[in-house]
Amino acid sequence: MQADNASTTLPSTPHSATLLIHCQDRQGLVSRITDFIARNNGNIIYLDQHVDAQKQVFFMRVEWELESFAIPAADIADQFRQELAEPLAMHWQLHFSDETPRMAVFVSKLPHCLFDILARCQSGEWNIDVPLIVSNHPDLKPIADRFGIDYYVLPITPNNKQEQEAEQRALLARYNIDFVVLARYMQILSPEFIDHYPERIINIHHSFLPAFPGAKPYHSAYARGVKIIGATSHYVTSELDAGPIIAQDVVHVSHRDSVEDLVRKGRDLEKLVLARAIWNHTQRKILSYDNRTVIFD
Repeated sequence: MQADNASTTLPSTPHSATLLIHCQDRQGLVSRITDFIARNNGNIIYLDQHVDAQKQVFFMRVEWELESFAIPAADIADQFRQELAEPLAMHWQLHFSDETPRMAVFVSKLPHCLFDILARCQSGEWNIDVPLIVSNHPDLKPIADRFGIDYYVLPITPNNKQEQEAEQRALLARYNIDFVVLARYMQILSPEFIDHYPERIINIHHSFLPAFPGAKPYHSAYARGVKIIGATSHYVTSELDAGPIIAQDVVHVSHRDSVEDLVRKGRDLEKLVLARAIWNHTQRKILSYDNRTVIFD
């Protein structure tokens, strides 16, 4: 789903390529990578790098314009692999600015994150296609209909989980989905499902865990008299709610706040934190390593 009115889209940016790299740290890495770009007449428009001093791992994000670049876009990956990636044992990704990611949203009954995501897409704030919404309940189908998005109801029970997840994977393949957002999808994905989409499933939840588990964490937090509430967005791994964290935030509360106030503030925060995570993911600003993330500015 994209904005229909071109006037609502953001100003165009130069066609560019982005490399995300991590490897064992060694002398001269920045020089060799930037030399590869400069030798081929590329104009660097973004560069940031970080070294994990404890583990001696080098991380880098570099973006350059392609207008005058000597290597055709289709050949950049092979050329970079031969010249640098293989000799230096790099883990790397190459992305292009004209790619439009295709996102599927999984939901249950709560609409706040779904509405926020679709509004950002329709307004042109995000250049993301949302062709598919999957749910274990029919409740949010009117929202999908309003935005003209296909909505599939696949109820999950202990007896049909494997079959329904197979159907979910089939839908993701049929719609050419690049990544999945769990917008308060109240189901635990199986390790088999997760293994098909490493670092391509983003979840959002409150940050009370593990102190206040269960179905009513805000009620438990209210009873305990907490002074802050928070939200966490992370990549999904087979270990429940323990994947690499992408974004977090908190808001202060006080004795004056009711349970309803905590719920309202918490849901506002969930929308904001999830939006940050989706933005960083689609802007190729995230490198995951050892169950942590490096988030480039």
